[in-house]
Amino acid sequence: MLSPLLILAEATVPHPESAGGITQIVHKFGIDWPNLTAQIISFSVVAYILWRFAFKPILATLDTRQKKIDEGIKYAEQMKAELAASQQKQEAILREAQTKAQQIIADTQKTAKEYADKQQQEAVVRATDIVAKAQQAVELEHKKMLADARGEIARLVVATTERVLAKKLSDADRASYNETAAQELTNV
Repeated sequence: MLSPLLILAEATVPHPESAGGITQIVHKFGIDWPNLTAQIISFSVVAYILWRFAFKPILATLDTRQKKIDEGIKYAEQMKAELAASQQKQEAILREAQTKAQQIIADTQKTAKEYADKQQQEAVVRATDIVAKAQQAVELEHKKMLADARGEIARLVVATTERVLAKKLSDADRASYNETAAQELTNV
């Protein structure tokens, strides 16, 4: 049986002599069949050993690493999506808290305004009461002062009348003159 390499070599090179041409070409290229066969067997054994004990484990390791990388990328994408979701959730919570805070502030301001209005109304009522009491006190003081002034004026009138008349008046006359003077002062 002829080797495929020999058949190829024979087909591509023109042979002046057909029988001696193959051996001549093999001899010309220095092909030694036993060495070539041993080299092919050695190469096949080395290739199998490399494939079995070097390339296969390396390819398996590379495959495992690629799977881990893919899982890491998938995990990173998942974490990125969860981070985005948590940020949206956080923003929603912040918006809700801000809305509640604004509502609380508005309620507090409303309550404070109502309280201030109520305090102002109460202060107005108290001030009105104080003014009314003060007016009553002033009126009482005025009446007392007028009564004191009338009594003093009546006493002065009686004293002046005694001096003018140069006589002492009785208690009844004094009372009569006091009453008349007081009535005169009241009508003024």
